[in-house]
Amino acid sequence: MKFDSPLFDRIRVKPDRDRRPAEGPVCEWPGCCAVATHRAPKGRTQAREYWRFCLEHVRQYNQSYDYFAGMSDAAVASFQKDALTGHRPTWKLGMAGPPRMKRLHERVFGDGPDDPFDVYREIGGAAGPHPESRAEQERRTVRNAERKALQSLGLDAGVGRAEIKGRFKELVKRHHPDLNGGDRGAEDKLREIIEAYTYLKSTGLA
Repeated sequence: MKFDSPLFDRIRVKPDRDRRPAEGPVCEWPGCCAVATHRAPKGRTQAREYWRFCLEHVRQYNQSYDYFAGMSDAAVASFQKDALTGHRPTWKLGMAGPPRMKRLHERVFGDGPDDPFDVYREIGGAAGPHPESRAEQERRTVRNAERKALQSLGLDAGVGRAEIKGRFKELVKRHHPDLNGGDRGAEDKLREIIEAYTYLKSTGLA
């Protein structure tokens, strides 16, 4: 056996030198032979590319590292603004989105987003394809309420004032609690009839 063999060092109580190879890559700092234990980015334009340094030199590198080196103040401000949204495209509220999404929206829904309450119009956006005015909405709501009130009286739409009044008197006599032994169901029905007739009087139909 050779006395300078690494195998012979294993049985020595005190090996004369450590012949084990260094673990990991060597530090890339000029003139350094230490093990590279840390990574450092090469720069903004070299994404996912890193230097390999030892602890001492990675600290020195980080102290002088400037991500925005070579950029103007306006470019830095624009980069920071875009960073708030992850550098993804944005658009104003009320718009249909980027051109590709806008074209898809127009194919599916028409010329623009549906805007029954004129929200987009108030903030300067495009109105919906079939904007419905508040007056039309109110008329539709009134018609629904009138229909419901007439149904409570057992009448159809288009009846006259005298017929509504006569029907109301008839139902009040039929469902009055005194004629139904204090039945709670009769009281609820009577209340519904009175509310329906009151509403129809407020609209001028009764």
